[in-house]
Amino acid sequence: MQKLLEVKELKKTFYKNKIPLVAVNHVSFDLIRGECLGLVGESGCGKSTIAKIITHLTVPDTGSVFLDGEETLFWKGKEERKLYRNIQMVFQHPKDSFDPRCSLGDGVMESMRNYGMSKAQARERMYELLDMAELERKYACCYPHEVSGGQCQRAAIARALAPSPKLIICDEATSALDVTVQAQIVALLKKLQREQGLSLLLISHDLALVQAICDRILVMYQGDIVEQGTPDEVIMHPKEEYTKILVESVF
Repeated sequence: MQKLLEVKELKKTFYKNKIPLVAVNHVSFDLIRGECLGLVGESGCGKSTIAKIITHLTVPDTGSVFLDGEETLFWKGKEERKLYRNIQMVFQHPKDSFDPRCSLGDGVMESMRNYGMSKAQARERMYELLDMAELERKYACCYPHEVSGGQCQRAAIARALAPSPKLIICDEATSALDVTVQAQIVALLKKLQREQGLSLLLISHDLALVQAICDRILVMYQGDIVEQGTPDEVIMHPKEEYTKILVESVF
């Protein structure tokens, strides 16, 4: 099995009133090409910080991140653009991730235009991406405030697919949606993973949601990965006390 992403010994400390708060404590894990990997734990355990380090939104104190065997933490300029071609994020609040002054279609087209695609080509590709995200083409002309959260999240997924990435990181991508729409978005992500050969890193506090889509689960607690395994191993036979409490709270 070929490793797409390797995270090694990541550590990140924040300071509040000069008091150190360790958000990520020497975390290491691998993500296999084509895999859906779940990262679960309560709010504040360090999940989103790991995603931000991988995507250069936060700089770690120590550690390494490898994509296809290449260290990425020190990539700048052209190399960093390569990173964003290969790794995309879908965020918790999709409406906040779009420019409110631009239509959803323009938001999806933006990265393609930045990479030199003509407006006509980008528009054609944008409609193809909306189809892939199962969002009616008429919504391309709508602004973020004019559509539902689920429709906006589908547009965000279409935007993430634009550079044909190898990995999509979903950071609580369904937690702001109602239960019915959550199920639809999860089904869409699973379908795209299968049809597009995508790898997914699904960050969530919802263990039931992760069980439904992921091949493996990592359980985080206070900056550490305390348990990992298949969904059945982690949920049906938890070993660590925190995992047992997490499972009991859900099921």
